[in-house]
Amino acid sequence: MTSSRLADGGVWIDRSKPVGFTFDGTELEGFEGDTLASALLANGVVGGFRSPILGRARGIHAAGVEEPNAYAEISAPWFDPIAAATTVPLVDGLVARSRAGVGRLPEDPGSVATPRVAHRFVHVELLVVGGGTSGRAAARAASEEGARVLLVDEHPILDAPPRGSDMTLLANATALGVYDDGYAVVLEGTADIVVWHVRAGRVVLATGAIERPIAFAGNDLPGVMLAGAAAAYVECFGVRPGERAAVFATNEQGLGVADVLRNGGVDVVRTVDAHSGELVIEALGAERLERILVRTPGGDEAFDVDLLAVSGGWNPNLGLWRSIGGRLRYDDERATFVPDDGPPWLSVEGPAAGDVPAGTPLWFVEHGDDAAKFVDLQRDQTVADIAEAVGGGLRSVEHVKRATYIGTAVDQGRTSGVLVAEIVSQLLGEAAGAQGPTNARPPYAPASYLAVAGPTRGDLLDPVRTTPMHPWHVAASAAFENVGQWKRPWFFPRDAEPMDRAVERECLAVRNGVGAMDASTLGKIEVVGADAPAFLDRMYTNRMSNLAVGSIRYGLMLGLDGMVLDDGVAMRLAEDRYLVTTTTGGAATVLDRFEEWLQTEWPDLRVYCTSVTEQWAVVAINGPRAREVVSATGTDVDVSRESFPFMTFRDGHVAGVPARLARVSFSGELAYELHVPAWHGLEVWEAVMAAGQPFGIEPYGTEAMHVLRAEKGYVIVGQDTDGSVTPHDLGMDWIVNLSKGDFIGRRSLRRSDLVRTDRKQLVGLAPADGRTLVPEGAQLVVEDIGRIPMPLAGHVTSSYRSAALGRSFALAMLAGGHEMHGRTVFAPLPEATVPCTVTSSVAYDPEGERRDG
Repeated sequence: MTSSRLADGGVWIDRSKPVGFTFDGTELEGFEGDTLASALLANGVVGGFRSPILGRARGIHAAGVEEPNAYAEISAPWFDPIAAATTVPLVDGLVARSRAGVGRLPEDPGSVATPRVAHRFVHVELLVVGGGTSGRAAARAASEEGARVLLVDEHPILDAPPRGSDMTLLANATALGVYDDGYAVVLEGTADIVVWHVRAGRVVLATGAIERPIAFAGNDLPGVMLAGAAAAYVECFGVRPGERAAVFATNEQGLGVADVLRNGGVDVVRTVDAHSGELVIEALGAERLERILVRTPGGDEAFDVDLLAVSGGWNPNLGLWRSIGGRLRYDDERATFVPDDGPPWLSVEGPAAGDVPAGTPLWFVEHGDDAAKFVDLQRDQTVADIAEAVGGGLRSVEHVKRATYIGTAVDQGRTSGVLVAEIVSQLLGEAAGAQGPTNARPPYAPASYLAVAGPTRGDLLDPVRTTPMHPWHVAASAAFENVGQWKRPWFFPRDAEPMDRAVERECLAVRNGVGAMDASTLGKIEVVGADAPAFLDRMYTNRMSNLAVGSIRYGLMLGLDGMVLDDGVAMRLAEDRYLVTTTTGGAATVLDRFEEWLQTEWPDLRVYCTSVTEQWAVVAINGPRAREVVSATGTDVDVSRESFPFMTFRDGHVAGVPARLARVSFSGELAYELHVPAWHGLEVWEAVMAAGQPFGIEPYGTEAMHVLRAEKGYVIVGQDTDGSVTPHDLGMDWIVNLSKGDFIGRRSLRRSDLVRTDRKQLVGLAPADGRTLVPEGAQLVVEDIGRIPMPLAGHVTSSYRSAALGRSFALAMLAGGHEMHGRTVFAPLPEATVPCTVTSSVAYDPEGERRDG
């Protein structure tokens, strides 16, 4: 390949440090300070890329993050599935392969190197984004006043800070986003990454401006390049981006690039000044630019060129400004959008503030085929595509964006955003600036999940939580399931027995003798304060304020929409203190909900909420012989039926350990929960298992728990409910106390849709063949009409085989369910249609006689 490197080099490269790299299988050489793009141009590689949709030949178009064409996969010395070649720093051993705007994950993730990532946190008086003239001036002025200043710039070189100043410079760093009250996230580096979390009193955006292309036929050919980018490759990297060039511009600064190119040894054969009525009407070539056609007032001309530097004007780079709510206004003189109102702690300086060259507005050249005039190079969208959307009745640029996907690719429409807005306005006959460009959202530049996660990976990203009894479960060969972040025993197989056999054995142990379950994962929140009773009355559908100290009450929480959100029990520990439990997966949600209402709606309430989930280990002992096991474990609490009624608790000792004993049951059997400090959890569990041996105690897991609760018709929030279920749908009107005053979701329960008589309601199902297990999620129809689609009447939420019932059974949500008892519904499955009889949701011990032993 022909070298295009200038003899005297460039300001960013170090010729004393050659760098070897590979692109598309070819070994090439550049210098330290190059980007992949500049090194490719220096080696004569102008094209080498393809458009993602049409597969058209594409080349390097820009010099920064606005690059829409030149995307590559980096496989060494780090891995990046898709990166703009203009932003990849050249390092020795770099291996890159062109990608058509779409990345792909490696087949073997473990085979690729990943960069080291660190997260750092810093507080400064001023954050300046952009290290150009205006950014450095703002940073220097604040530093001279004694302020702590952080200056970040995406380019690899920044001038050293003034001696003695309290200024930190971050080169090769990109501000990914600016958020409320001066919080910003900055990504520094590529091979070794640092993500900075910045809290700044003030933020200055000196982010410069992005040059705007012009849409004309063939404008996507390799060799067509933004004029400012062509100048940057000459002045910063010492690279000639072409040998024989033309310049097409609407402004003096763009036309001035001709002198830069000439000084770099490029033969500039023509400047095309749009202000004087000259236009490039077509670029011609096969795999790269070979010729341009120029229309002048005197006639058409043709020129053989391999580089066309284009400047349609400049757009202030306001992606960060707009993402935090900054507004725009159209400036007729500069033919672009400039910043208007914004947050008081955020300001804009230099070209980003609108200090850009004035020029003649030119969005697209009307001559030639509109289908060959590309507006968004990453989405292969043209003027013809925009015209089709407008011709179809779309009038808003936001709607055009969604119809064409313009602005939704990796570059977020940096070069196309203003262009498409003005083309839409022009096609609609509106004045320039009638519609603003569509908005871009953080991150400003692509960032890998690896960088965002930083050190929070593996177990640190999603911690594995285990109970104090976990070592015992492991030793007992328990199979585990993930419930939220918790590892919960799923079932306890003996001698490699299958799951269904183990679950049947565990269920029968609870129904006929006694079983123990580790219930430590239930969410536990202490609610304390003089207004705790009133607060809980507002959070639950039933009344908690009249609960006696020492008593327990089951409670249901609704969302604002009246749908079931979570459930659990509340224990009143004292007049001003409750312990409430939640589902395992709902603990964080419920605590967050408590805090949100206390802090935003009821800050006058004297209530404090504390998560104590991991402070208490819980052993649930269920079965007809549960009372005997608790006594045998050793306790100073009278556990007799008369002294210790259902839904009460007692404080005392178990196995010599301070404990809270609670009479609650999720199985329908006689049951006790032993709440002990977590550090005593394993000790008490082992004591229970040892004391229970004479009574045939069995450990049981979550699957057996599901079968046992479903036999009693007890719902599990998130399985039998799906965000569209009310208490009435579950047959739980009894738990909604409308006389106690307001509570969350109360008003929504009166909505017409929630009082319809044909809503789905919880029922039981008994398959006609008791050996058939209807899969959970199966749809239900009222009649077996033998064709698809059939009118759906409901769906199965829970389905199990029951050893106690001697058959399979299910719970389901069924339209008009309470009126359907005794009727037959059908579950159409791929292999057969299964008839089921609708029954009560309580399949076992409907009178509840077993609850007290």
